[in-house]
Amino acid sequence: MDDSNELPPSLAAAWGLHTRPAKGPKPALTLDRIVEGAVRVAQADGLAAVSMSRVATEVGVTAMALYRYVGNKDELLALMVDAALGDPPPGLASGPNWREGLTAWAWAENEAYRRHPWALRVPIQGIPALPHQITWMECGLRCFTGSGVAEEERLSTILLISNLVRIYAMQNQDLEAAFAGSSPDEVMATYAQTMTKIIDAERFPAMSAVLTSGVLAKADPIDKELTFGLERVLDGVEVMISRVRAGSSE
Repeated sequence: MDDSNELPPSLAAAWGLHTRPAKGPKPALTLDRIVEGAVRVAQADGLAAVSMSRVATEVGVTAMALYRYVGNKDELLALMVDAALGDPPPGLASGPNWREGLTAWAWAENEAYRRHPWALRVPIQGIPALPHQITWMECGLRCFTGSGVAEEERLSTILLISNLVRIYAMQNQDLEAAFAGSSPDEVMATYAQTMTKIIDAERFPAMSAVLTSGVLAKADPIDKELTFGLERVLDGVEVMISRVRAGSSE
């Protein structure tokens, strides 16, 4: 039994369950063409430039023609993100162990956001359901093969890692915008000088110790911060796996 009619048309089309509207003459458009045009607009001029009329102009049709394929702009934005991020690189889940697999998975997601920074500004609209989203989830879950970790913990872990990557990638964008016109080291040196004038060592002894150490005077690459955060998360996962294996051996 084909249940594709119970799905939103754009979701069904994204999964290839039907490729064009059921009624009316055969259209010249396809959903892929619309989404590709919208991605081009976002890549060139940012997310704020994406509108139904602008995308229609990009693909050479009227705005009303787009609504035969997508119900609204929010649907289009979700499809754009899914298409832009694409599938993870092949072979990520076939590494020598779960830790290396999840590390590669996280950095691949981070790189995808680097290529398409506008995608981070699209609000999360719900549970992942689009083809590339599910492929990323499948890849992350497969990293746990042979670990003994239950499905619930596997899913929670990849959600935690994905959220971590998203937060750091967005922070990196914000910092790059804040540093516009100045190098990160210049900004941090000025910040350290300002804080030295403000911070009272008796009131803020811990912050004072940080200032004295000099760590605030030089900007750390955002990749270093992501590495630190990811490693701490994976340390926790390793403890969880050790407990699972210890319990199964009793």
